[in-house]
Amino acid sequence: MNTLGRHILGDLWNCDVSCLEDIDYVEKLFVRAALKAGAEVREVAFHKFAPQGVSGVVLISESHLTIHSFPEHGYASIDIYTCGDHLQPEEAFHTIVEGLKCRKYDINEIRRGAVFNT
Repeated sequence: MNTLGRHILGDLWNCDVSCLEDIDYVEKLFVRAALKAGAEVREVAFHKFAPQGVSGVVLISESHLTIHSFPEHGYASIDIYTCGDHLQPEEAFHTIVEGLKCRKYDINEIRRGAVFNT
């Protein structure tokens, strides 16, 4: 069985709060992570909430990377969804974990779009 895409879901705990609050830093980190995975970046949109938190998306030709940060909890939820078999989404994940100085994380991978050969 082959799949059309890989979807990595991450829960990042004990992150550096100053990183989670810095929209410019988070945006650059996510673009760097996408490129490290081998993706082609198309569009970038990030928003800083008051009083705290950042949400954003990096659209790539192969799908997307997203974040929702909760600095008050030292937490971020991330999605990395890639289509095709030429990317390395786990490289993007570990780049983000390292960049947010995360000390604990959970990672789940879902294979999307099962293709059954008949």
